[in-house]
Amino acid sequence: MLAASAAPPMVPAAAVPLLPVLPVGFRNPVALRVGLLAAALLCLTMLIPGVNYAFVVWGLGAGYFSVWIYKRRTGQRLTVRGGAHMGWITGVLSCALLSLLFAFIMAALERAGGLGAIKDQLRDFAIDQKTLDEAVKHLQNPVEVFQSIAVTFLMTMLFCVAGGALGAKILSKD
Repeated sequence: MLAASAAPPMVPAAAVPLLPVLPVGFRNPVALRVGLLAAALLCLTMLIPGVNYAFVVWGLGAGYFSVWIYKRRTGQRLTVRGGAHMGWITGVLSCALLSLLFAFIMAALERAGGLGAIKDQLRDFAIDQKTLDEAVKHLQNPVEVFQSIAVTFLMTMLFCVAGGALGAKILSKD
Protein backbone atom coordinates (compact mmCIF):
# COMPACT_ATOMS: atom_id res chain seq x y z
CA MET A 1 0.00 0.00 0.00
CA LEU A 2 2.86 2.30 0.69
CA ALA A 3 4.40 1.76 -2.79
CA ALA A 4 1.17 2.70 -4.57
CA SER A 5 0.86 6.10 -2.90
CA ALA A 6 4.51 7.12 -3.67
CA ALA A 7 4.06 7.13 -7.48
CA PRO A 8 4.34 10.61 -9.06
CA PRO A 9 1.20 12.04 -10.63
CA MET A 10 0.82 11.68 -14.41
CA VAL A 11 1.23 14.87 -16.47
CA PRO A 12 -1.23 15.18 -19.34
CA ALA A 13 0.34 15.21 -22.82
CA ALA A 14 -1.36 18.50 -23.70
CA ALA A 15 0.75 20.32 -21.09
CA VAL A 16 3.93 19.84 -23.17
CA PRO A 17 4.02 22.57 -25.83
CA LEU A 18 4.88 21.35 -29.33
CA LEU A 19 6.85 23.53 -31.70
CA PRO A 20 5.03 24.25 -34.96
CA VAL A 21 6.48 22.60 -38.04
CA LEU A 22 7.40 25.30 -40.52
CA PRO A 23 7.38 24.48 -44.23
CA VAL A 24 10.75 24.40 -45.95
CA GLY A 25 11.31 27.83 -47.43
CA PHE A 26 13.11 31.11 -47.05
CA ARG A 27 10.87 32.03 -44.10
CA ASN A 28 12.06 28.99 -42.19
CA PRO A 29 15.18 30.11 -40.27
CA VAL A 30 16.52 26.57 -39.83
CA ALA A 31 16.19 25.83 -43.56
CA LEU A 32 17.86 29.14 -44.39
CA ARG A 33 20.83 28.52 -42.08
CA VAL A 34 21.27 24.95 -43.30
CA GLY A 35 21.04 26.06 -46.94
CA LEU A 36 23.61 28.78 -46.34
CA LEU A 37 25.99 26.29 -44.70
CA ALA A 38 25.69 23.85 -47.62
CA ALA A 39 26.02 26.72 -50.13
CA ALA A 40 29.18 28.00 -48.43
CA LEU A 41 30.72 24.53 -48.54
CA LEU A 42 29.83 24.19 -52.23
CA CYS A 43 31.43 27.56 -52.99
CA LEU A 44 34.57 26.55 -51.10
CA THR A 45 34.90 23.40 -53.18
CA MET A 46 34.48 25.50 -56.33
CA LEU A 47 37.53 27.57 -55.33
CA ILE A 48 39.91 24.61 -55.08
CA PRO A 49 41.72 24.01 -58.38
CA GLY A 50 41.26 20.49 -59.68
CA VAL A 51 38.52 19.70 -57.17
CA ASN A 52 36.15 22.08 -58.93
CA TYR A 53 36.06 19.77 -61.97
CA ALA A 54 33.81 17.43 -59.99
CA PHE A 55 31.11 20.12 -59.85
CA VAL A 56 28.33 17.61 -60.52
CA VAL A 57 29.32 15.56 -57.48
CA TRP A 58 29.65 18.64 -55.25
CA GLY A 59 26.30 20.06 -56.40
CA LEU A 60 24.50 16.79 -55.72
CA GLY A 61 26.36 16.50 -52.42
CA ALA A 62 25.38 20.01 -51.33
CA GLY A 63 21.68 19.26 -51.89
CA TYR A 64 21.96 15.93 -50.07
CA PHE A 65 23.95 17.51 -47.23
CA SER A 66 21.36 20.25 -46.73
CA VAL A 67 18.56 17.67 -46.39
CA TRP A 68 20.63 15.55 -44.02
CA ILE A 69 21.52 18.49 -41.76
CA TYR A 70 17.92 19.77 -41.83
CA LYS A 71 16.66 16.36 -40.76
CA ARG A 72 19.22 16.18 -37.94
CA ARG A 73 18.41 19.65 -36.64
CA THR A 74 14.63 19.45 -36.82
CA GLY A 75 13.95 15.72 -36.60
CA GLN A 76 11.54 16.22 -39.50
CA ARG A 77 11.69 13.84 -42.45
CA LEU A 78 11.30 15.63 -45.72
CA THR A 79 9.30 14.42 -48.67
CA VAL A 80 10.97 14.31 -52.07
CA ARG A 81 9.30 17.64 -52.85
CA GLY A 82 10.53 19.12 -49.56
CA GLY A 83 14.03 17.81 -50.25
CA ALA A 84 13.97 19.36 -53.71
CA HIS A 85 12.87 22.62 -52.12
CA MET A 86 15.74 22.41 -49.62
CA GLY A 87 18.13 21.80 -52.54
CA TRP A 88 16.59 24.77 -54.33
CA ILE A 89 17.33 27.02 -51.34
CA THR A 90 20.91 25.71 -51.32
CA GLY A 91 21.24 26.34 -55.06
CA VAL A 92 19.91 29.91 -54.85
CA LEU A 93 22.26 30.75 -51.99
CA SER A 94 25.18 29.09 -53.81
CA CYS A 95 24.52 31.18 -56.91
CA ALA A 96 24.28 34.33 -54.81
CA LEU A 97 27.60 33.57 -53.12
CA LEU A 98 29.30 32.69 -56.42
CA SER A 99 27.99 35.91 -58.00
CA LEU A 100 29.31 37.97 -55.09
CA LEU A 101 32.65 36.24 -55.37
CA PHE A 102 32.79 36.90 -59.13
CA ALA A 103 31.92 40.57 -58.56
CA PHE A 104 34.68 40.94 -55.95
CA ILE A 105 37.22 39.29 -58.26
CA MET A 106 36.25 41.53 -61.18
CA ALA A 107 36.45 44.62 -58.95
CA ALA A 108 39.90 43.55 -57.74
CA LEU A 109 41.04 42.98 -61.34
CA GLU A 110 39.76 46.40 -62.32
CA ARG A 111 41.55 47.99 -59.38
CA ALA A 112 44.78 46.24 -60.39
CA GLY A 113 44.73 47.92 -63.78
CA GLY A 114 42.12 46.00 -65.71
CA LEU A 115 42.26 42.83 -67.74
CA GLY A 116 44.91 44.18 -70.11
CA ALA A 117 47.36 44.84 -67.28
CA ILE A 118 46.74 41.42 -65.75
CA LYS A 119 47.24 39.84 -69.18
CA ASP A 120 50.59 41.63 -69.55
CA GLN A 121 51.70 40.44 -66.09
CA LEU A 122 50.77 36.85 -66.87
CA ARG A 123 52.92 36.72 -70.03
CA ASP A 124 55.96 35.84 -67.90
CA PHE A 125 54.28 32.68 -66.61
CA ALA A 126 54.00 29.39 -68.49
CA ILE A 127 50.44 30.04 -69.63
CA ASP A 128 49.26 29.41 -73.18
CA GLN A 129 48.78 32.89 -74.69
CA LYS A 130 45.98 31.73 -76.97
CA THR A 131 43.98 30.47 -73.99
CA LEU A 132 44.70 33.66 -72.05
CA ASP A 133 43.58 35.81 -74.99
CA GLU A 134 40.33 33.85 -75.26
CA ALA A 135 39.66 34.23 -71.52
CA VAL A 136 40.25 37.99 -71.61
CA LYS A 137 38.07 38.32 -74.72
CA HIS A 138 35.34 36.33 -72.99
CA LEU A 139 35.47 38.49 -69.85
CA GLN A 140 35.30 41.70 -71.88
CA ASN A 141 32.08 40.68 -73.63
CA PRO A 142 29.07 41.34 -71.34
CA VAL A 143 26.80 38.96 -73.28
CA GLU A 144 29.22 36.06 -72.81
CA VAL A 145 29.64 36.89 -69.11
CA PHE A 146 25.86 36.93 -68.68
CA GLN A 147 25.54 33.62 -70.53
CA SER A 148 28.19 32.07 -68.29
CA ILE A 149 26.41 33.30 -65.17
CA ALA A 150 23.07 31.98 -66.47
CA VAL A 151 24.52 28.55 -67.28
CA THR A 152 26.21 28.41 -63.87
CA PHE A 153 22.89 29.29 -62.22
CA LEU A 154 20.97 26.63 -64.12
CA MET A 155 23.55 23.90 -63.54
CA THR A 156 23.90 24.74 -59.84
CA MET A 157 20.14 24.72 -59.38
CA LEU A 158 19.72 21.47 -61.29
CA PHE A 159 22.32 19.55 -59.31
CA CYS A 160 21.38 20.98 -55.90
CA VAL A 161 17.67 20.28 -56.44
CA ALA A 162 18.43 16.75 -57.65
CA GLY A 163 20.72 16.16 -54.65
CA GLY A 164 18.06 17.42 -52.26
CA ALA A 165 15.36 15.21 -53.77
CA LEU A 166 17.70 12.24 -53.73
CA GLY A 167 18.65 12.95 -50.14
CA ALA A 168 15.02 13.14 -49.06
CA LYS A 169 14.25 9.85 -50.83
CA ILE A 170 17.21 8.04 -49.29
CA LEU A 171 16.81 9.52 -45.80
CA SER A 172 13.09 8.81 -45.67
CA LYS A 173 13.92 5.10 -45.41
CA ASP A 174 15.79 5.55 -42.11
